[in-house]
Amino acid sequence: MKVLISGGAGYIGSTVASACLAAGHTPVILDSLVTGRREFTEGRVFYQGDIADGELLDRIFAEHPEIEAAVHCAALIVVPASVADPIGYYRANVAKSLDFVSHLVRNGCEKMIFSSSASIYREGADFSVDEQAVIAPQSPYARTKAVCEQMFADIAATQPVRVLSLRYFNPIGADPELRTGLQVRRPTHALGKLIEAQEEGVPFTITGVDWPTRDGSGIRDYVHVWDLARAHVAALERFDAALEGGRSAAINLGSGTGTTVRELVEAFNSVVEQPVAVREAELRPGDVAGAYTRSDKAKRLLEWEAEHDIADGIRDSLRWAAVRDQRLA
Repeated sequence: MKVLISGGAGYIGSTVASACLAAGHTPVILDSLVTGRREFTEGRVFYQGDIADGELLDRIFAEHPEIEAAVHCAALIVVPASVADPIGYYRANVAKSLDFVSHLVRNGCEKMIFSSSASIYREGADFSVDEQAVIAPQSPYARTKAVCEQMFADIAATQPVRVLSLRYFNPIGADPELRTGLQVRRPTHALGKLIEAQEEGVPFTITGVDWPTRDGSGIRDYVHVWDLARAHVAALERFDAALEGGRSAAINLGSGTGTTVRELVEAFNSVVEQPVAVREAELRPGDVAGAYTRSDKAKRLLEWEAEHDIADGIRDSLRWAAVRDQRLA
């Protein structure tokens, strides 16, 4: 199968491309390189450009008429940045996604997998959610994902395209072969900040310690990026079954285990030689308590479940951090 991957030079998109190759599928990468890295496209079919560029999409489909599906990973993803620049986030994530799906429809691409986010949910009393949980995004970034899901569902209802939204929880780790990983040197998520604190020999800051969780810190469902990538391959191969006869659907992708920030620190310190100290601070703009998935929908429809635990994700993140500057020189 030949698959178009928008944002395929980014962290998740490039790992999805690697998983496609491992499964015998051919990825065609489209990326503007605003946040993606050219190094992640080496040896792969690559087009540099914007997802809203209709002429470019027409050329891609003309040169690769065998493309059967699109995986739409292109997006801006930093929550505090979305609070500071909502116009930029709605333009990049919503307006350009509308253009992108219109170009897919015009070129006869009838299957799309959308990289959505579990940040769209309102967590349950025990901080777990399934696909039927209340949608209540708490940041402009999360709202762009919720808006896109509804927009795609409306389009799929009457247009010749079907859409499967995969709602990611919290990706960590790197490609096990270290072909790709987080391209940014200073990630804003908790594990990235932990690695940064260890490298600089300073305490790690826990932002928000008054959440009604078991230890007051936020809770997340950390899923290894390679497991996420495998899930995309499963979704491509089982696309019709995953939709259960419908035109659009959503599936959660997570480990099914809730880990608090304090527990993440404990797990991190268990796999490093020099433990990291912690300090506490106020919430950042857009922060939420968090959630983890309790759904078995991915296992039932995709025959997928996470194979890597949080320690695996931490180790692979550390391995990637050690080689990142050489890999992305």
